[in-house]
Amino acid sequence: MGKVLIPVRDAVGYSEETEHVRIEQVPLSHLSIEVGHFYLNEITNDMDQVVKEFRRIVPLVDAFIASARVEFGPQARISTCYLIDDYFQPDTDPREILGKLLTAADETGLRIDYLAREAGCWQATPFADGVPVGEPIELAEMVAARLVAEPAPPATGRRPPTVESGWLCNGRRSSDFDAAQAMRVPQYRPPEEFGRREHSIFLDVQLWSKHTENINGDSVIRTKWSCPFLASVWHLLRLGMLRYEGAAVVDPQPWSPGEVWPRQWRQVPAVVRLNPDAAPFAAYRTLSMLPKRYLGIEHSVRLILDHIDLDDDVVGQIIARGAADEVPVTVPRKVTERLSHLLLDGS
Repeated sequence: MGKVLIPVRDAVGYSEETEHVRIEQVPLSHLSIEVGHFYLNEITNDMDQVVKEFRRIVPLVDAFIASARVEFGPQARISTCYLIDDYFQPDTDPREILGKLLTAADETGLRIDYLAREAGCWQATPFADGVPVGEPIELAEMVAARLVAEPAPPATGRRPPTVESGWLCNGRRSSDFDAAQAMRVPQYRPPEEFGRREHSIFLDVQLWSKHTENINGDSVIRTKWSCPFLASVWHLLRLGMLRYEGAAVVDPQPWSPGEVWPRQWRQVPAVVRLNPDAAPFAAYRTLSMLPKRYLGIEHSVRLILDHIDLDDDVVGQIIARGAADEVPVTVPRKVTERLSHLLLDGS
């Protein structure tokens, strides 16, 4: 994170701090549990399946809460969350979707402390007292700027770098061998995983795509972020790892029971606190309880997170806070070691 000028209040007045950005501390739970996931059309058209899935998730959540209390003590801070995938279906009606989803949670006894929007992992608009204030923070762009791809040695230049191509892999692509044999028919060579043992498990992930839109007669290039990339931002939010000019990028906004949801998703805060007594949204560790169909996405998430150059000050701050907690928590420096998953059968 670069150096910026920020006001620093002291006993006399204000001074300018140019050497270091003050890193805001975000409240932290011990564990954040993501309680399932559905496509929006499933919520709209198959509520019986949603209710059935929530019913079987409830005892699983209880079991993980009990396990966390064994590890972190009876006062362990544990919060639950649910992510709405509005980014790819922005024209749906929040009132219908959220009404059905939260009714199903109430009927089954599933506690959802925080509701988050996938589009909020792309752009997070600051809110104050339930009202949007200021310009959106480009979270996806901010995280993309911290990507550090592994160049295949020796680099041939045949394939554009990640920042241009929007693709990230964990090794050398088969096409990377072709450039040295440009004057003859190349012999096929398979891709290779960096750091492999006996055999490769090669993964090549698309992070975004570009398309052109005509706006008032002008051609504008737009970025469409992939599901794995937005999921990576989601995990970083849940782990409390993102700051903008030192400040937290999201502040969960309270939502009262019976309050009417807006007609458009962009009018819903990036993260909403449904339970006024909830433990903090961000946590030292996360658990995601997801259908098996998300295995590929979560594999991609781990690759992406392993290639993001996180802010050392934020990492160090959270490690220190874990060590100083009432029940000390060992926080790994590698962010993917703070993630865990439970993949649900039958989905």
